[in-house]
Amino acid sequence: MIQQHFSLIGIKCCLLFITHLVLFSCIQNQRNTAPNILFILTDDQGWGDLSINGNSNINTPNIDNLANQGAIFDRFYVSPVCSPTRAELLTGRYHVRGGVYSTSAGGERLDLDETTIAQTFQQAGYQTAAFGKWHNGMQYPYHPNGRGFDEFYGFCSGHWGNYFDPLLEHNGKLVHGEGFIIDDFTNKAMAFIEQNQNQPFFLYLPYNTPHSPMQIPEEWWKKQENKELKMLHRDPEKEDIQHTKAALAMCENIDWNVGRLVRKLNELELTDNTIIVYLSDNGPNGYRWNGEMKGKKGSTDEGGVRSPLIIQWKGQIDPGKKITQIASILDLNPTLTQLAGVEFSPDKPLDGKSLKPLLVENDPKWEDRFIVNNWRKSISVRSQQFRLDSDNNLFDMTKDPGQNTDVSELHIETKNEMMKIKELWKKDVLSELPEKDLRTFPVGHPEFEYTQIPARDGEAHGNIQRSNRWPNCSYFTNWIDEEDFISWDVNVLEEGNYNATIYYTCSEDNTGATIELFFDADTLKTKITKPHNPPLIGMEYDRHKRIESYVKDFKPLEMGIIHLNKNKGRLILQATDIPGSEALDFRLLMLQKRNFTPEL
Repeated sequence: MIQQHFSLIGIKCCLLFITHLVLFSCIQNQRNTAPNILFILTDDQGWGDLSINGNSNINTPNIDNLANQGAIFDRFYVSPVCSPTRAELLTGRYHVRGGVYSTSAGGERLDLDETTIAQTFQQAGYQTAAFGKWHNGMQYPYHPNGRGFDEFYGFCSGHWGNYFDPLLEHNGKLVHGEGFIIDDFTNKAMAFIEQNQNQPFFLYLPYNTPHSPMQIPEEWWKKQENKELKMLHRDPEKEDIQHTKAALAMCENIDWNVGRLVRKLNELELTDNTIIVYLSDNGPNGYRWNGEMKGKKGSTDEGGVRSPLIIQWKGQIDPGKKITQIASILDLNPTLTQLAGVEFSPDKPLDGKSLKPLLVENDPKWEDRFIVNNWRKSISVRSQQFRLDSDNNLFDMTKDPGQNTDVSELHIETKNEMMKIKELWKKDVLSELPEKDLRTFPVGHPEFEYTQIPARDGEAHGNIQRSNRWPNCSYFTNWIDEEDFISWDVNVLEEGNYNATIYYTCSEDNTGATIELFFDADTLKTKITKPHNPPLIGMEYDRHKRIESYVKDFKPLEMGIIHLNKNKGRLILQATDIPGSEALDFRLLMLQKRNFTPEL
C-alpha cells in the first residue's frame, strides 16, 4: 500500500511537471510569435522637424536610424489637430464617427461604443500601457484604463501647463511627476518594457511635445539657443525664430528618449520581436521649415496634415524601405493588428486599410485611393497626385507640392470626381456628428475608484472667470459673489459614498469662505481655514511666451464624504459665504469611492 501510494504521488508529480512544461512552452511560443508594439506619437511635430527629412537645423539620429532600419512613408496623413488624430489612431475610423469634434470641454471624448486598438490587443493577451497625453476623455470609462490600457501614467487633458515635476495621474490617482515630463514618460515606459519582457506588450507613448508651452531643460535649449537657422519657413517674415528654436530643442529631446527606448529593447534582446511605430499628430505648431508645404497645425492643407511615419520591424520589413503610396492615420489600427497576427473583427466598418502589403511585399498591388482630411468646416481630399483644398481649388502635388497654382481648368474630370468624394463624405461621415453634444460627464463607474472633475469641464456662472480662453489646463478665478457657482452636467453611475477633495488656492486675507457641493438633495459643506497662495509658475521655464494659462501649485482640501444617488443631474460647487474679497481659485474636484474593491 505504501509503495502504491508513493507511486501515485510520483505519477501526479510527473503529470504536474508535464502540465507546467506544456504551459511554459505555450508561453514561450507566444513570446516567440507575438510581436511587441512600441507606438510613439509626438505632439505638434511637423513633417519637417526631423533631420532625415532634410532639415539641417535639427539633429535626430535615433529617429533617423529607425527609418534607416525600417520603412518610411513619403506621404502619410493625419488630422490637423490633436484629439481627432488620436481618435482615428485608436479606432481606424474618422474622428467624427466617434463623437470627437473639439479639443476640450468634452468634445475631445471618444464615444464609448467605439473599440480601440488597445482593447483589441488586450483581449489577445497583450499587456497594455499608455504613458503621456491621452486627450480622448478623462472620466472613466472614457479614461485610458477604460479603453484597453492596463496601465496609464500621464494626463488626460489636451495640453499641460508645466513640464517639470508636474501634477499627473497614475491609473486615476493624482501623483507628482519626476523631472522633465518626456524623460519621465520614457522612464516609465522602459520600466514597463522590463517588467513585461517575457510576455507580449502593446506600449503607447503619446508624448506631449513640442506642444506649447515651450519648455525644455537647459541642456537641450543651449544646443539651439545661439544657433543660426539656415532653413526657414517658406514665408520667413511669419516665422518666430525663438519659437522655432524651442520646438527644435524639444524635438531633439524626443530623439534622445527614442534612443533610450531602442537601447532598452536591445539590452533585453527584444528588438527583433518588436514593431516600432513613430509619427506625429498634426503639422507643426508654428511657421517653420516644413518642406515648403502650405499650412501648419489646424490646416487641412498639406503642411497641416502631413506627418512622418516610420515603422521598424527587423527581419520582417526591409531596412531603408521608402513607401511612396499615400497612407492615413486610419490605416494603423488594421495594419498593426494584421502584422501582429491579432484576431480583429471590428463591430463597425473601418475607414482605414491595412498597409501590410506595402510594408512586407516588394511589388504589391495597390489601387489609388482618396484620403479625406477634416477639421470642423474645413475639408480637403487627397489622391496620389492631387489635393482638392477646403476652398475647392485643385493642386497637382507631384509638380506643385507647395499648393501655389490651381489646376482645376486643366483637370476638370479629376476635380469633379474629388468634389463628389467630398460631398459624399459630408453626407455619409460628417452627418454622423450630432448637432448638440448630449453626453454627460460620468461619475462613479462601478469599475473605477476615482473620478476627476476639472475646471476644464465646468461651466462658470456669475463673475467667475477662466484663467485663460483655452480650457484644457485652466482654473477658475474671480470668485467674488455668493451667488456665483460652477456646474457640471454629470451622470452618477453608482450610488454610494464618495470622498470629495477640491484643489484650491486662497490668500490669507480671503480665508474663511464656506464652500458647498450639491447634487440632487445631497450636500457637503466645508470651510477654507488655511491659506495657500503660491505664485504662478511656468514663465521661468518657458523659452517662448505662452498663449495658454500659467498654473499654480494647487493644494488639496478634503471636504468630507458626500452620498451620491445614481442619477443624471447638475453637480454644483458654490461659495455660500465669502467673508473676504474672493472665495478661492479652483482647479479640480476629485471624487473617490469609499470602500472601493477592485475587480480581480
